[in-house]
Amino acid sequence: MQSIVARSAIRSSKGFRTFATSAARSQAVPTEKPVVNKEFKIYRWNPDEPAKKPTLQSYTIDLNQCGPMILDALIKIKNEIDPTLTFRRSCREGICGSCAMNINGQNTLACLCRIDRESSKDTKIYPLPHMYVVKDLVPDLTLFYKQYKSIEPYLKNDNPPEDREFLQSVEDRRKLDGMYECILCACCSTSCPSYWWNQDEYLGPATLMAAYRWMADSRDSYTAQRKEKLQNEMSLYRCHTIFNCSRTCPKGLNPAKAIAKIKLELATE
Repeated sequence: MQSIVARSAIRSSKGFRTFATSAARSQAVPTEKPVVNKEFKIYRWNPDEPAKKPTLQSYTIDLNQCGPMILDALIKIKNEIDPTLTFRRSCREGICGSCAMNINGQNTLACLCRIDRESSKDTKIYPLPHMYVVKDLVPDLTLFYKQYKSIEPYLKNDNPPEDREFLQSVEDRRKLDGMYECILCACCSTSCPSYWWNQDEYLGPATLMAAYRWMADSRDSYTAQRKEKLQNEMSLYRCHTIFNCSRTCPKGLNPAKAIAKIKLELATE
């Protein structure tokens, strides 16, 4: 009887020690992550100070106290360091195209661009190139949207079905893949040298891909009229197939391919 009691006491004491050890571990203070400082050099220009030239302003933040994307860093800088920093942003999911900017020399979306965690390298952020700047990282996209509107980016058909919706075969629907996903971020057009020098007349990759999206749509009956509007020296044929547009698209689309298809169709009519 005594041996049974003794064994029970030993098991209880072991259990107590195990519980005590677990409690002690749960109360242990977690070790702090080492500071990883990263320098961001951001383009700054204020229209209220027109005599002051644009500058690159440096900000340093701890990457362990920040999200993984460039947009996270910009938001942290604006919220905690400099509330005057101006940039566009909305969805943070690569859908709206609002946060398009030039990051380390490439046009992309800040919400999809990961921060390089190499602390010895700074990150340079500019607005989209060759555009008028409203303030800091905000470009003026008035002309870009005007050009998009000019190609009438909507379905046009004089004889719609009376008793049902438009029907489309699987094959015809597949022709629109790789074009309808465009979010009009303007990364492609502002990376195109032809658009830099001729944007008053050349429509640019984004608008031309949108134009072909409607030309290729089997439900649209205005394909001939859409092609006729592009039959001039500037709207389409300023494209020199440099492929900057396809390389920089943050959605992985291929505007150069769409432009090539327009040229082929116009040449074989």
